[in-house]
Amino acid sequence: MLWRARGPRSVVAAYEDWQVSNVLQAPVCEHAFCRTCINEWINRQPTCPLDRTAITSTQLRAVPRILRNLLARLSIKCDNIIYGCNHIVKLDGLAAHLEQCEYNPKRPMLCEQGCSLIIPKNELKDHNCVRELRNLIQSQQQKLTDMKRELGEQQLQINEHKREIHLLKDFMRALRVSNPAMRAIADQMERDDVVRWSASLPRARVTRWGGMISTPDELLQTMIKRTLSEYNCPPHVIDELMENCHERKWPPGLNSLETRQNSRRQYDNYVCKRVPGKQAVLVLHCDNMHMPEDMMVEPGLVMIFAHGIE
Repeated sequence: MLWRARGPRSVVAAYEDWQVSNVLQAPVCEHAFCRTCINEWINRQPTCPLDRTAITSTQLRAVPRILRNLLARLSIKCDNIIYGCNHIVKLDGLAAHLEQCEYNPKRPMLCEQGCSLIIPKNELKDHNCVRELRNLIQSQQQKLTDMKRELGEQQLQINEHKREIHLLKDFMRALRVSNPAMRAIADQMERDDVVRWSASLPRARVTRWGGMISTPDELLQTMIKRTLSEYNCPPHVIDELMENCHERKWPPGLNSLETRQNSRRQYDNYVCKRVPGKQAVLVLHCDNMHMPEDMMVEPGLVMIFAHGIE
């Protein structure tokens, strides 16, 4: 058997690493060695350490299954024999045994002095709960500080990206006036912005359509507009949406008490999104393509209620 100081370990020594993939074989002479050790040897001299046959790292291959099976059935004493363990186990079961071996000095143990940390068995006698918890808190605080710093840096990058996107959109809007192709692209981008924003809003259910305020005053409209702005409503539609919160801007099926009564059976077909924190919903055109034309208007409706929103 070769020892590490003179060259690669034998297959038995390699298998003690409990990694089948660590056992490699030379293709010509079929000698087998530990992966790490044979690679270190070949880096110094590209030959088999037993018979000096020329070999390179790329030529090494896994040993046959029969050899792996034979190695797995070998009996071996527990590594913790020096600490008092007399168990003899199959080689392929050694790793599992070592994890549970009561003589293993590194076996994880639960501290019963109060901190409940997991400590290696051989460190329990010197374990100090206060010191370990203080170190743990300092470590967590450092991680928290690092995460806050990374979050701040990422937020700066996001803000810069948003600024560049806004500049690009402004540029495209300027081109839209003179370039029909650019006009179509810019329009599609604006529609996509509304779709993405709608997807970020929670779904709402109206339980009392009779609580709808068809003529909200300016103070109520201002409050809803501020909320939409705070929740990143695309700037190019926010004014249109707020204009559509009054019945004078509603589609034919909603613009009078009489038509609303006649259309009442269709209300439950609306896909409504909640205006966060308010008794109000958004009925966006992109979410309600299934509704009749006399019940929808672009880019959508803002419906404000006295009560009845879930």
